[in-house]
Amino acid sequence: MKVHFIGIGGIGLSALARFLKHDGHEVCGSDMKSTPITKELVNEGIKVSCPQDASNITDGLDLVIYSAAVTDENPELIESRLKQIRTLSRKEALPIILGDKKNYCVAGAHGKSTTTAILASILDSSALIGAISKDFGSNFRYVNDLVAFEADESDASFLLSNPHCAIVTNAEPEHMEYYHYDYEKFFQAYEKFINLGQQNVLNGEDEYIKKLNIKNPNFLYPSSDIKNLCFLLKDGEPFTKFDLKDLGSFEVWGFGYHIALDASLAILAALEELDIEIIRKNLLNYKGIKKRFDIVQKNDKMVIIDDYAHHPTEIEATMKSVEVYDNLTNLDKRIVIWQPHKYSRTHDNLEGFKKCFRRCDQLVILPIWTIPGEVVLDIDFEKEFTSYNPIFADRLKTSDGKIELIKDDKIISVLDEGIILGVGAGDITYQLRH
Repeated sequence: MKVHFIGIGGIGLSALARFLKHDGHEVCGSDMKSTPITKELVNEGIKVSCPQDASNITDGLDLVIYSAAVTDENPELIESRLKQIRTLSRKEALPIILGDKKNYCVAGAHGKSTTTAILASILDSSALIGAISKDFGSNFRYVNDLVAFEADESDASFLLSNPHCAIVTNAEPEHMEYYHYDYEKFFQAYEKFINLGQQNVLNGEDEYIKKLNIKNPNFLYPSSDIKNLCFLLKDGEPFTKFDLKDLGSFEVWGFGYHIALDASLAILAALEELDIEIIRKNLLNYKGIKKRFDIVQKNDKMVIIDDYAHHPTEIEATMKSVEVYDNLTNLDKRIVIWQPHKYSRTHDNLEGFKKCFRRCDQLVILPIWTIPGEVVLDIDFEKEFTSYNPIFADRLKTSDGKIELIKDDKIISVLDEGIILGVGAGDITYQLRH
């Protein structure tokens, strides 16, 4: 089958394209512009056209798969339909890609990328993740028909992921605009996803999961099942050590209670496939994921950390990890650079955002990273975040040993000491790297 992907440079769609290629299909795609991901795809033998144009849709295509960001006005989507080529959204294509695989599917508002990457390292399996695992340097790995898959609740596509085992870190309401703010519909989707699996592993202390009607729940109770939690640095890298139930001691890359929780869910899910000693050993292969407590620069005076956290709950967890790092390094200053992600998310979670930065010594706020066509909402950041006395900057310029904050094309401040944490799901990750 010859498959064309519209929006192939996205972190999710690129993984699906890679998977189909390794599954024996002929794959090509397009995106609005060339990016590091599209360049990697080209190096892997996938033809990528930039920018998007109707001429990229040839008569020999069997299927066109398009990302959620693609609208009905997209010239390639229009041309595909005019040529009567079968077109499917990413969500609709999942049964074709995952239908005959043994899928360990991880869902949740927070922690699903980390849990999926940990599980892929433990199982040494195929993987489809919405982030880059440092274990194998990609959002994708093809090994066999055993798949660790990051399942997405944001558009209910997890209902099409054919889970053998459904793993849920938490079910906090998020992306409610898709569900038209119908909470019953949102929680019913989670119930259906979990009950689709022959097995499940669930965070039994999540207040939302506890309310779900699950047929045969397999709960992890973190407060009693995870014991003797401690944190350590190895060559400047963060690690968490913990005991799990009666299974002994485990060590995993990263800092924090949430890391131990994510690893525990992955360990319990892997028990069906592997002996516990192999699980313990393979867990050490996990090296973190890009943009999750990602240490991009460090010296004796400072460390720069990039983190994808873009929801108050995620930022709160990352701030706790920064606190642990601070206690072990004595850098003694915590600076957060926040790039708000989407007007709707910022507005809906404003009270949470106003509280989640309380562990920092200085807050820097960048302009909202928005998406085309999003409704612009009036948010008075100066008023809402006045207690932090924040610095407002337009962008960053990062070099060895420092970050310059730029406003109106002028340098307004230089950061070169302490723990500097950048959070957000927009282009801040590129601004933090040089």
